Amino acid sequence: MKSSTFGRRGLLQASGALLLPLAAPKLARASTPATLRFVPQSNLSTLDPVFTTAAVTITHGYCVFDTLYGVDAQMRARPQMAEGATVSEDKLTWLIRLREGLRFHDGEPVRAQDCAASLTRWSKRDTFGQTLGAAVEAFEAADDRTIRIRLKRPFPRLLDAIGKPHSSPAFIMPERLAMTDPSKPVTEMIGSGPFRFVADEFVSGSRAVYARFADYRPRDGAPEWTSGGKQAHLERIEWIIMPDPATAAGALQAGEVDWWEQALPDLIPTLTRRRGITVQRQDPYGFIAHARFNHLQPPFNNPKLRRAVLSALRQEDYMRSIVGEDPEGWRQCRAMFPCGLPDVTEAGVQDMPASLDAARAAVKNSGYNGETAVILNPADYPSISPHGLLTADLLRQIGIKVDLQEMDWGSVLQRRLSREPVEKGGWSIYHTNWPSVSIANPAMNATIRGQGSTGWTGWYESAEMERLTLEWLDAATPEDGRRLMDQIQRVAFDDVPSLPLGQYFSRTAYRENVTGILPGSAAFFWNVRKG
Repeated sequence: MKSSTFGRRGLLQASGALLLPLAAPKLARASTPATLRFVPQSNLSTLDPVFTTAAVTITHGYCVFDTLYGVDAQMRARPQMAEGATVSEDKLTWLIRLREGLRFHDGEPVRAQDCAASLTRWSKRDTFGQTLGAAVEAFEAADDRTIRIRLKRPFPRLLDAIGKPHSSPAFIMPERLAMTDPSKPVTEMIGSGPFRFVADEFVSGSRAVYARFADYRPRDGAPEWTSGGKQAHLERIEWIIMPDPATAAGALQAGEVDWWEQALPDLIPTLTRRRGITVQRQDPYGFIAHARFNHLQPPFNNPKLRRAVLSALRQEDYMRSIVGEDPEGWRQCRAMFPCGLPDVTEAGVQDMPASLDAARAAVKNSGYNGETAVILNPADYPSISPHGLLTADLLRQIGIKVDLQEMDWGSVLQRRLSREPVEKGGWSIYHTNWPSVSIANPAMNATIRGQGSTGWTGWYESAEMERLTLEWLDAATPEDGRRLMDQIQRVAFDDVPSLPLGQYFSRTAYRENVTGILPGSAAFFWNVRKG
């Protein structure tokens, strides 16, 4: 297949990421040692980290909320709000004991009743949570400090489910908020995490503010990923929304912001040469980029057409559009799981890419009737917006009619919820990325789960995929687990619920007076100090 007709420079310019002179914005006041100014990867348009899988909202969630269990760097579940857990001899009853002295930001104690309600709501939204929820008879309180989970059948990976770091984690809210309809977002941000959300200073598209929660009770020990002692050293965190990468880079160089979550690869050489700025890889497992199909509406309710598009896919085009020519910035990963993680192989992948002529013939033979494919493209998201342009170009080259619609990321998040036909405001494809740890196993991987109307937007449905996932959860040996992972991949490459676009490793950039930034799949603000 020929390379895309878009060059990297053209993609950046077309997506609104033109490399302008590094002019810093004029911010209201100088940042002080007690205040850290942070530029997130995108605008914070939805506040509820259980309602949405958006990475920026998950990062916000880790400021405000806490979880019963977290994970260490090896993705092993570790107690967080919990002292620990016990399971009955028949494996059908779990008891999780809360640590003493936990409080919410409104001063109320954290009770088992709050946790039970939070787990119930989370289990109706999250992919792994839904799988656990199907095995749960009840999440309930045995007493104020003891959560009791009664199961219909054993669920050995229960702690892995409630402790997973993405997407979305099982964040604990007050019972009155956790009783919110799962189909509606919670808007009042009261958690028990290390920072309070300062609601009266929040302006979507401009800023979000967090203040240290004086009554937070961290665990003992060193912090590691989402577990351990989350010591809050900063008094105040200000998120400054800067959609233009050149503006963010200029502000960082001028000292008007302290930390830029995802530095644009084209600007990294400039930042690296600048004294007083550190650039490093934040997440050692990286991200997986995806194009998500709408399985409810034409044209991509047709699996033959989805396979035709997959056959023409060149991952290197997508990866180079966001990381340039840096050979360490990405890797080809022709798998439906992140490469490099346990049990992940490329089982099931077809020849990829095929020639354009072969892909065009496959489109014709699929029964495609000339329907328009509407692509939602976030112009304000530098690591995603080039992908919409590439996919539009690819679809046109193989004979599919395209309507590329540019909008902001918040609008994409809202629009992707529509199940209507495209002529009534629906969609056909949008692009996104996932921290690798959030789709590391079959139960977590929303991109290939076949849950239909209750699953991730796009609503792929497959009884076979769900059957194999349950078998994987109950696998008796590691060998059985690996065998089932390969079977699941073969089904995914046959059905193509999403397009795997490659695996990449973003860089974060911060000033030298900022210390204590920990590796992780989100920006974590505990342990961080500013001199």
